[in-house]
Amino acid sequence: MTEQTRPPRPGEPATPAAVPGQDVLACEDDRERVVERVRVAVADGRLPLDELDGRLTRVYEARTLGELRSAAHGLPELGPKDRLVVDRTPTSRFALGLFGGFRRDGAWVVPPRFTAWSMWGGGRLDLTEARFAAQETVIRAVALWGGTGIVVPDDIDVEVRGFGLFGVFGRRGAHRTGRPGAPRVVVKGLALFGAVVTKRKAN
Repeated sequence: MTEQTRPPRPGEPATPAAVPGQDVLACEDDRERVVERVRVAVADGRLPLDELDGRLTRVYEARTLGELRSAAHGLPELGPKDRLVVDRTPTSRFALGLFGGFRRDGAWVVPPRFTAWSMWGGGRLDLTEARFAAQETVIRAVALWGGTGIVVPDDIDVEVRGFGLFGVFGRRGAHRTGRPGAPRVVVKGLALFGAVVTKRKAN
């Protein structure tokens, strides 16, 4: 005899319907996608900051997709503009300012390795609206009698390792936000009689 489900009595919570695949084991990519949803929800003010640790604990302790869905309860799905790391072809991998200048800004896709040369010229890399093709990006910046400015948003991790020889390799934009799942950018290279300056987006 087929068992019939009775309707819930007054005041009794309804039994949630089973979701196909909820017992499938979760992988690290599944967890990182939910971590990114948590990060965006905190940045948008949807999720109070004092709930962040509890949410992340549930995400990283989740073993199945069903447990991950529970940890993400109430959080909106990410739209294309919310994802900082995307599976898309990079816009460009190299920039050269030779007796002139270059500029990369707007909604461009940064490759895992990007090289910028400024020789008797200048250039600007603006990452504030960019998306990244990898979780970690390395920017090699070389300025020879020239200059390169790199503008970074506030919600990514930035490390500056460059060296200035009779020049400046600025580290004003180097910082670690500590936000889980944020992309990481490493700026390294050489400024010889020139300057490479990394700074945060102006408020």
